[in-house]
Amino acid sequence: MILSVSRRTDIPAFYSEWFYNRVKEGFVYVRNPMNIHQISKVPINPKVVDCIVFWTKNPKAMLPRLDEIKEYHYYFQFTINPYNQELEVKVPKKDNVVETFKELSKKIGSNRVIWRYDPILLTDKIDIAYHVKYFEELAKRLEGYTNRCTISFIDYYQKTERNLRGTTARELTEYEIFKISDKLWPIAEKYGMCIQTCSEKIDLESHGIGHGKCIDNKIVEELLGCNIKISKDKNQRTECGCVQSIDIGEYNTCGHNCLYCYASFNNEFVAKSRLKHDPKSPLLTGHVESNDTVKDREVCPLKRDNQLF
Repeated sequence: MILSVSRRTDIPAFYSEWFYNRVKEGFVYVRNPMNIHQISKVPINPKVVDCIVFWTKNPKAMLPRLDEIKEYHYYFQFTINPYNQELEVKVPKKDNVVETFKELSKKIGSNRVIWRYDPILLTDKIDIAYHVKYFEELAKRLEGYTNRCTISFIDYYQKTERNLRGTTARELTEYEIFKISDKLWPIAEKYGMCIQTCSEKIDLESHGIGHGKCIDNKIVEELLGCNIKISKDKNQRTECGCVQSIDIGEYNTCGHNCLYCYASFNNEFVAKSRLKHDPKSPLLTGHVESNDTVKDREVCPLKRDNQLF
Protein backbone atom coordinates (compact mmCIF):
# COMPACT_ATOMS: atom_id res chain seq x y z
CA MET A 1 0.00 0.00 0.00
CA ILE A 2 0.94 3.63 -0.33
CA LEU A 3 0.60 5.76 2.80
CA SER A 4 -0.40 9.40 2.29
CA VAL A 5 0.90 11.66 5.07
CA SER A 6 -1.23 13.71 4.41
CA ARG A 7 -3.52 15.57 2.02
CA ARG A 8 -5.69 16.56 4.98
CA THR A 9 -3.10 18.25 7.19
CA ASP A 10 0.62 18.98 7.47
CA ILE A 11 1.82 16.06 9.59
CA PRO A 12 5.55 16.71 8.97
CA ALA A 13 5.20 20.31 10.20
CA PHE A 14 2.95 19.84 13.23
CA TYR A 15 2.72 16.15 14.12
CA SER A 16 6.09 14.57 13.34
CA GLU A 17 6.56 13.19 16.87
CA TRP A 18 3.16 11.51 16.62
CA PHE A 19 4.04 10.05 13.23
CA TYR A 20 7.34 8.60 14.44
CA ASN A 21 5.50 7.10 17.42
CA ARG A 22 3.07 5.47 15.01
CA VAL A 23 5.92 4.00 12.98
CA LYS A 24 7.52 2.67 16.16
CA GLU A 25 4.28 1.07 17.35
CA GLY A 26 3.47 -0.29 13.90
CA PHE A 27 -0.06 1.02 13.38
CA VAL A 28 -2.22 4.11 13.21
CA TYR A 29 -5.92 4.79 13.82
CA VAL A 30 -7.75 6.89 11.24
CA ARG A 31 -11.27 8.25 11.69
CA ASN A 32 -13.62 8.09 8.71
CA PRO A 33 -14.26 11.74 7.72
CA MET A 34 -17.84 10.82 6.77
CA ASN A 35 -18.53 8.88 9.98
CA ILE A 36 -16.20 9.93 12.79
CA HIS A 37 -17.13 6.97 15.01
CA GLN A 38 -15.75 4.52 12.43
CA ILE A 39 -12.02 4.05 12.96
CA SER A 40 -9.66 2.09 10.74
CA LYS A 41 -6.57 0.46 12.17
CA VAL A 42 -3.90 0.77 9.50
CA PRO A 43 -0.68 -1.24 9.89
CA ILE A 44 2.64 0.52 9.38
CA ASN A 45 5.54 -1.79 8.66
CA PRO A 46 7.90 -2.30 5.71
CA LYS A 47 6.18 -5.55 4.70
CA VAL A 48 2.93 -3.81 3.70
CA VAL A 49 3.93 -0.16 3.20
CA ASP A 50 5.47 0.08 -0.26
CA CYS A 51 5.90 3.84 -0.15
CA ILE A 52 5.08 6.87 1.99
CA VAL A 53 4.16 10.18 0.37
CA PHE A 54 4.61 13.19 2.64
CA TRP A 55 2.80 16.50 1.96
CA THR A 56 4.18 19.57 3.70
CA LYS A 57 5.07 23.25 3.75
CA ASN A 58 7.72 22.82 6.45
CA PRO A 59 9.15 19.40 7.35
CA LYS A 60 11.99 20.81 9.46
CA ALA A 61 10.86 18.97 12.60
CA MET A 62 11.14 15.64 10.78
CA LEU A 63 14.70 15.99 9.52
CA PRO A 64 16.69 15.01 12.64
CA ARG A 65 14.82 11.67 12.85
CA LEU A 66 14.71 10.50 9.24
CA ASP A 67 16.84 7.49 10.17
CA GLU A 68 13.78 6.11 11.95
CA ILE A 69 12.11 5.53 8.58
CA LYS A 70 15.20 4.36 6.69
CA GLU A 71 13.55 0.97 6.08
CA TYR A 72 10.78 2.66 4.09
CA HIS A 73 10.64 4.09 0.59
CA TYR A 74 9.27 7.63 0.60
CA TYR A 75 9.22 10.98 -1.10
CA PHE A 76 8.02 14.49 -0.27
CA GLN A 77 5.53 16.87 -1.89
CA PHE A 78 6.97 20.15 -0.60
CA THR A 79 4.96 23.35 -1.19
CA ILE A 80 6.70 26.71 -1.50
CA ASN A 81 4.51 29.56 -2.74
CA PRO A 82 5.19 33.27 -3.30
CA TYR A 83 2.48 34.44 -0.88
CA ASN A 84 2.96 36.37 2.36
CA GLN A 85 1.10 36.17 5.70
CA GLU A 86 -2.02 37.73 4.21
CA LEU A 87 -2.77 34.40 2.52
CA GLU A 88 -0.43 31.98 4.32
CA VAL A 89 -0.94 33.24 7.84
CA LYS A 90 1.49 31.06 9.79
CA VAL A 91 3.80 29.60 7.15
CA PRO A 92 7.45 30.33 8.06
CA LYS A 93 9.50 32.88 6.12
CA LYS A 94 10.41 31.73 2.63
CA ASP A 95 14.15 31.96 3.27
CA ASN A 96 13.83 29.45 6.10
CA VAL A 97 11.58 27.12 4.11
CA VAL A 98 13.93 27.15 1.11
CA GLU A 99 16.86 26.22 3.35
CA THR A 100 14.82 23.34 4.81
CA PHE A 101 14.02 22.17 1.26
CA LYS A 102 17.73 22.13 0.43
CA GLU A 103 18.62 20.31 3.64
CA LEU A 104 16.00 17.65 2.97
CA SER A 105 17.15 17.22 -0.62
CA LYS A 106 20.76 16.78 0.49
CA LYS A 107 19.66 14.06 2.91
CA ILE A 108 17.41 11.99 0.64
CA GLY A 109 18.13 13.09 -2.95
CA SER A 110 16.62 15.57 -5.39
CA ASN A 111 14.48 12.88 -7.02
CA ARG A 112 12.57 12.43 -3.76
CA VAL A 113 11.63 16.05 -3.12
CA ILE A 114 8.99 17.51 -5.44
CA TRP A 115 8.42 21.24 -5.41
CA ARG A 116 4.75 22.23 -5.34
CA TYR A 117 3.85 25.73 -6.49
CA ASP A 118 0.15 25.67 -5.78
CA PRO A 119 -2.50 26.84 -5.80
CA ILE A 120 -1.91 29.68 -8.23
CA LEU A 121 -4.34 32.56 -7.66
CA LEU A 122 -4.51 36.24 -8.54
CA THR A 123 -5.30 39.32 -6.45
CA ASP A 124 -5.20 43.05 -7.00
CA LYS A 125 -1.49 42.89 -6.03
CA ILE A 126 -0.57 39.46 -7.37
CA ASP A 127 -0.73 39.33 -11.15
CA ILE A 128 0.90 37.09 -13.74
CA ALA A 129 4.08 39.17 -13.76
CA TYR A 130 4.33 38.72 -9.97
CA HIS A 131 4.07 34.93 -10.34
CA VAL A 132 6.63 34.84 -13.14
CA LYS A 133 9.10 36.88 -11.09
CA TYR A 134 8.83 34.85 -7.91
CA PHE A 135 8.54 31.49 -9.65
CA GLU A 136 11.91 32.17 -11.27
CA GLU A 137 13.38 33.38 -7.99
CA LEU A 138 12.32 30.18 -6.25
CA ALA A 139 13.33 27.95 -9.18
CA LYS A 140 16.77 29.55 -9.21
CA ARG A 141 17.24 28.86 -5.50
CA LEU A 142 15.97 25.28 -5.79
CA GLU A 143 18.06 24.41 -8.84
CA GLY A 144 19.77 21.06 -8.33
CA TYR A 145 17.65 20.26 -5.28
CA THR A 146 14.62 18.97 -7.21
CA ASN A 147 13.86 17.84 -10.73
CA ARG A 148 10.09 18.21 -10.71
CA CYS A 149 7.61 21.02 -10.08
CA THR A 150 3.85 20.56 -9.66
CA ILE A 151 1.44 23.44 -10.21
CA SER A 152 -2.29 23.85 -9.84
CA PHE A 153 -4.77 26.69 -10.16
CA ILE A 154 -7.14 27.58 -7.35
CA ASP A 155 -10.68 26.24 -7.49
CA TYR A 156 -13.27 28.03 -5.41
CA TYR A 157 -15.06 25.58 -3.16
CA GLN A 158 -17.65 26.87 -0.73
CA LYS A 159 -15.19 26.45 2.14
CA THR A 160 -12.31 28.27 0.47
CA GLU A 161 -14.59 31.01 -0.81
CA ARG A 162 -15.70 31.72 2.75
CA ASN A 163 -12.11 31.98 4.00
CA LEU A 164 -11.08 34.27 1.14
CA ARG A 165 -13.87 36.78 1.70
CA GLY A 166 -12.37 40.13 2.45
CA THR A 167 -9.47 39.48 0.07
CA THR A 168 -9.29 40.17 -3.67
CA ALA A 169 -8.18 36.62 -4.46
CA ARG A 170 -9.75 35.09 -7.56
CA GLU A 171 -9.48 32.22 -10.00
CA LEU A 172 -7.61 32.58 -13.29
CA THR A 173 -9.44 32.71 -16.59
CA GLU A 174 -8.55 30.16 -19.24
CA TYR A 175 -6.65 32.85 -21.14
CA GLU A 176 -4.66 33.71 -17.99
CA ILE A 177 -3.87 30.04 -17.39
CA PHE A 178 -2.50 29.70 -20.91
CA LYS A 179 -0.53 32.94 -20.55
CA ILE A 180 1.10 32.03 -17.25
CA SER A 181 1.84 28.48 -18.45
CA ASP A 182 3.74 29.88 -21.42
CA LYS A 183 5.91 31.80 -18.96
CA LEU A 184 6.48 29.13 -16.31
CA TRP A 185 7.50 26.07 -18.30
CA PRO A 186 10.64 27.59 -19.89
CA ILE A 187 11.72 28.83 -16.46
CA ALA A 188 11.33 25.35 -14.98
CA GLU A 189 13.25 23.88 -17.92
CA LYS A 190 16.00 26.48 -17.49
CA TYR A 191 16.59 25.28 -13.93
CA GLY A 192 16.41 21.56 -14.70
CA MET A 193 12.84 20.84 -13.70
CA CYS A 194 9.95 19.08 -15.38
CA ILE A 195 6.70 20.95 -14.71
CA GLN A 196 3.32 19.24 -14.41
CA THR A 197 -0.20 20.07 -13.29
CA CYS A 198 -2.12 18.57 -10.39
CA SER A 199 -5.83 17.73 -10.71
CA GLU A 200 -6.39 20.05 -13.65
CA LYS A 201 -8.95 19.38 -16.36
CA ILE A 202 -7.40 21.93 -18.70
CA ASP A 203 -4.95 20.55 -21.26
CA LEU A 204 -1.65 22.45 -21.24
CA GLU A 205 0.44 20.02 -23.30
CA SER A 206 0.73 22.54 -26.13
CA HIS A 207 1.99 25.04 -23.55
CA GLY A 208 4.77 22.77 -22.33
CA ILE A 209 3.04 21.39 -19.23
CA GLY A 210 1.64 17.87 -18.91
CA HIS A 211 -0.78 16.27 -16.49
CA GLY A 212 0.93 14.88 -13.40
CA LYS A 213 0.23 12.56 -10.49
CA CYS A 214 1.10 13.57 -6.94
CA ILE A 215 0.86 9.99 -5.74
CA ASP A 216 2.61 8.57 -8.76
CA ASN A 217 3.01 4.87 -9.49
CA LYS A 218 6.03 5.61 -11.70
CA ILE A 219 7.90 7.33 -8.87
CA VAL A 220 7.02 4.46 -6.53
CA GLU A 221 8.27 1.92 -9.06
CA GLU A 222 11.53 3.81 -9.45
CA LEU A 223 12.03 3.81 -5.68
CA LEU A 224 11.14 0.13 -5.35
CA GLY A 225 13.07 -0.99 -8.42
CA CYS A 226 10.17 -3.13 -9.55
CA ASN A 227 6.71 -2.93 -11.10
CA ILE A 228 3.56 -2.48 -9.03
CA LYS A 229 -0.05 -3.15 -9.86
CA ILE A 230 -2.31 -0.34 -8.71
CA SER A 231 -5.39 1.53 -9.91
CA LYS A 232 -6.40 5.17 -10.02
CA ASP A 233 -7.75 6.47 -6.73
CA LYS A 234 -11.53 6.61 -7.18
CA ASN A 235 -11.91 8.69 -4.02
CA GLN A 236 -10.25 11.68 -5.68
CA ARG A 237 -11.66 14.08 -8.25
CA THR A 238 -12.06 12.89 -11.84
CA GLU A 239 -9.22 15.19 -12.94
CA CYS A 240 -6.86 13.74 -10.32
CA GLY A 241 -4.44 11.17 -11.71
CA CYS A 242 -3.21 9.87 -8.36
CA VAL A 243 -3.13 6.15 -7.69
CA GLN A 244 -4.69 4.55 -4.63
CA SER A 245 -3.39 5.39 -1.18
CA ILE A 246 -4.47 5.44 2.44
CA ASP A 247 -4.46 8.89 4.00
CA ILE A 248 -3.80 9.02 7.75
CA GLY A 249 -4.53 12.72 8.29
CA GLU A 250 -7.53 14.61 9.64
CA TYR A 251 -9.24 17.72 8.31
CA ASN A 252 -9.17 20.97 10.28
CA THR A 253 -5.93 20.21 12.11
CA CYS A 254 -3.29 22.17 10.16
CA GLY A 255 -1.75 25.14 11.93
CA HIS A 256 -0.60 27.05 8.85
CA ASN A 257 -4.00 28.80 8.50
CA CYS A 258 -3.69 29.30 4.73
CA LEU A 259 -6.83 31.08 3.56
CA TYR A 260 -7.04 29.13 0.29
CA CYS A 261 -6.87 25.69 1.96
CA TYR A 262 -9.69 23.22 1.32
CA ALA A 263 -8.63 20.97 4.22
CA SER A 264 -8.73 23.54 7.03
CA PHE A 265 -11.77 25.75 6.70
CA ASN A 266 -12.59 26.75 10.29
CA ASN A 267 -9.79 28.27 12.38
CA GLU A 268 -11.74 27.99 15.62
CA PHE A 269 -12.31 24.29 15.01
CA VAL A 270 -8.63 23.87 14.07
CA ALA A 271 -7.54 25.40 17.38
CA LYS A 272 -9.84 23.10 19.36
CA SER A 273 -8.71 20.04 17.38
CA ARG A 274 -5.05 20.79 17.94
CA LEU A 275 -5.63 21.04 21.69
CA LYS A 276 -6.89 17.44 21.60
CA HIS A 277 -3.66 16.17 20.00
CA ASP A 278 -1.71 13.63 22.06
CA PRO A 279 1.55 12.44 20.45
CA LYS A 280 1.13 9.08 22.20
CA SER A 281 -2.41 8.47 20.96
CA PRO A 282 -2.96 6.21 17.93
CA LEU A 283 -5.39 8.89 16.68
CA LEU A 284 -4.13 12.21 15.36
CA THR A 285 -6.52 14.04 17.68
CA GLY A 286 -8.21 12.72 20.78
CA HIS A 287 -8.56 9.14 21.91
CA VAL A 288 -10.86 6.20 21.20
CA GLU A 289 -14.24 6.69 22.85
CA SER A 290 -16.86 4.21 24.03
CA ASN A 291 -19.10 4.80 20.98
CA ASP A 292 -16.26 4.29 18.47
CA THR A 293 -15.83 1.15 16.41
CA VAL A 294 -12.30 0.09 15.42
CA LYS A 295 -11.80 -2.24 12.47
CA ASP A 296 -8.63 -3.53 10.86
CA ARG A 297 -8.00 -2.03 7.43
CA GLU A 298 -7.17 -4.72 4.90
CA VAL A 299 -3.96 -3.85 3.10
CA CYS A 300 -1.48 -5.65 0.91
CA PRO A 301 1.90 -4.91 -0.68
CA LEU A 302 1.88 -3.73 -4.29
CA LYS A 303 4.96 -5.52 -5.57
CA ARG A 304 4.24 -8.19 -8.13
CA ASP A 305 6.57 -11.21 -7.95
CA ASN A 306 9.49 -8.86 -7.22
CA GLN A 307 9.88 -8.40 -10.95
CA LEU A 308 12.74 -6.01 -11.60
CA PHE A 309 12.77 -3.64 -14.56
